[in-house]
Amino acid sequence: MGPLPKRKVSKTRRNKRRAHDHLPARHLVVCDECGEYKPSHHVCPACGAYNGREVLSIEEED
Repeated sequence: MGPLPKRKVSKTRRNKRRAHDHLPARHLVVCDECGEYKPSHHVCPACGAYNGREVLSIEEED
């Protein structure tokens, strides 16, 4: 049998170790065309524009 811990790891010590395991929040910027928030360096999901021109044609649902 291999080595075992001598003492129980406390909740505080366990949680300190997990302090950096979270996901960071996405950085959002305002789209120049429609004003909606979008991830930077990505095509806008609302209007389909990227870098000042329309890349995707987004059809509106009625």
